[in-house]
Amino acid sequence: MKIATYNVNGVNGRLPVLLRWLEETKPDIACLQELKAPQEKFPIEAIRDAGYQAIWHGQKSWNGVAILTRDLPIMEVRRALPGDPEDLHSRYIEASINGLVIGCLYLPNGNPAPGPKFDYKLNWFKRLTVHAQELLASDIPVILTGDYNVMPTELDVYKPERWLNDALFRPETREAFRNLVAQGWTDAIRKRYPDEKIYTFWDYFRNAYARDAGLRIDHFLVSAHLEKRLVAAGVDRHVRGWEKTSDHAPVWIELTDG
Repeated sequence: MKIATYNVNGVNGRLPVLLRWLEETKPDIACLQELKAPQEKFPIEAIRDAGYQAIWHGQKSWNGVAILTRDLPIMEVRRALPGDPEDLHSRYIEASINGLVIGCLYLPNGNPAPGPKFDYKLNWFKRLTVHAQELLASDIPVILTGDYNVMPTELDVYKPERWLNDALFRPETREAFRNLVAQGWTDAIRKRYPDEKIYTFWDYFRNAYARDAGLRIDHFLVSAHLEKRLVAAGVDRHVRGWEKTSDHAPVWIELTDG
C-alpha cells in the first residue's frame, strides 16, 4: 500500500499538477494540505474522474485538509483536532481506511516568533500530542502525516544558522516534535534514510529549488504496528520542478499488507 502526503498550496490553482501527480504515481491514499478552498469549492468531480474518493475540510482562502483514496473505503472519524472548540482553522482530518487510522494535518506556521501566532502553534502542538497519545493507546495502526512546519534537526534544513529564530526551527518547536515522537512514533523518512539530506519544501524565491536550498517539514509518523511493515519511503522531488507547482513536493511511504 502506498500512502502519500502533499501540501498542494491551493487545490484549485494547482489542480493540473495534482491530477498529473496522481496519474503518475497512483498512491492508494493521498493526504492533502493547504487546500485554500471553501468546502463547496473542493474539486470533487475532477478527483472522482481521476479514480479517487475523498473527504475534506475546507476553509476560504486558507488552510484546508483532505484525504483521498483509490479503491479503498474511507470513513471519516473527525474533522477537527480535539482540545479547543473555538479553534475554527481547518487543519486536521482523520479517517479509518482499510484497517488504518490516518490523521492528515497542517500544523500552524507560527511566524513571527515570539508572538500570538507562535503561541497558537505551540498550543496546537500540545493538542496534537495529547490526541496522538490517545491514538497510540487505542492499540490500532495509526499514521499522522502532513505539513508539520518543523525541521526536526539541522540535517533537515539548508543553512540552519539562518533559521535559528524562525518558528519552524526554534528550540521550542523542535522540542515539541521530539516530545511527540518520543511517545512511540517512528519518523518514517528518517527510519529509511537516517543520515541523508532530504528536503520536502523549496521556497519560490532566490532560486531555492535549483540550488537545493530546502527544508524537510512534511513528515510521516507511524505507530509501532506499522514500523515493521514499512518497506519504502521517499520524496517525489521532481514534482517541485513542474510548471505552476506547489512549493512542497509529495512525500510517500509504502507498507506491506498487515
